[in-house]
Amino acid sequence: MSTRAVLEVIALDVVDAVAAQAGGADRLELVTDMAADGLTPPVATVAGIRACVDIPLRVMLRLADGFAAGDVGRLVRLARDMRSAGAEEFVLGFLDADGGVDLGAVERVVEELDGCRWTFHRAIDHAADRDALRKQLDGLPGLDTFLTAGSAAGVDDGLPTLLAEAARGGEPGYEQQLLVGGGLRLEHLPRLRAAGVDAVHIGGAARPGGWSGPVSAQAVQEWRRALDLQPTQLSS
Repeated sequence: MSTRAVLEVIALDVVDAVAAQAGGADRLELVTDMAADGLTPPVATVAGIRACVDIPLRVMLRLADGFAAGDVGRLVRLARDMRSAGAEEFVLGFLDADGGVDLGAVERVVEELDGCRWTFHRAIDHAADRDALRKQLDGLPGLDTFLTAGSAAGVDDGLPTLLAEAARGGEPGYEQQLLVGGGLRLEHLPRLRAAGVDAVHIGGAARPGGWSGPVSAQAVQEWRRALDLQPTQLSS
């Protein structure tokens, strides 16, 4: 019996969320301000989306462009407010000035999440040592996913790293799900799926009109159909 691959779609508002679910998304990443690569959305937006869709939501906890944590106390308060608004899953990731994981900041936020599931986002693609980062985070409560393109430049450059990390699945630091996103295109899927990758993340690919336009249910459906093919069908 096959397991359906996860399709996560970035949603900025209720319109995006409803279209993504209609197109077959399994989960949404909720953000605002894509000019800064996605920041924490307003609590009201999260509550509104939660009321309109019934698929899982992961809420971004990020205050500003870049990967420094900034005001950790504010992040903790935001996490608390989001949980009060119905959020149960999150996305976060902080680096220090040397490109290492800011473990203190991560641990403070994760403590507030109190066991909620969360993704360490593409800060991993900007880390000085991604293997060391994975092993430092290993065992933190709720961490079940790494969102990565394999490279800061995107999947085209990062594909060899993604395939190598997929092959290490189950090792310490590599037990979490590999969620591939960041310049991902449909033509990448055959090699990724053949390597065992079972989760992808799309943003611009779900918006034929660009980031100024809404998510297209039809665009999401195209990704859903491609993911539902077996790897041998994708490559044929």
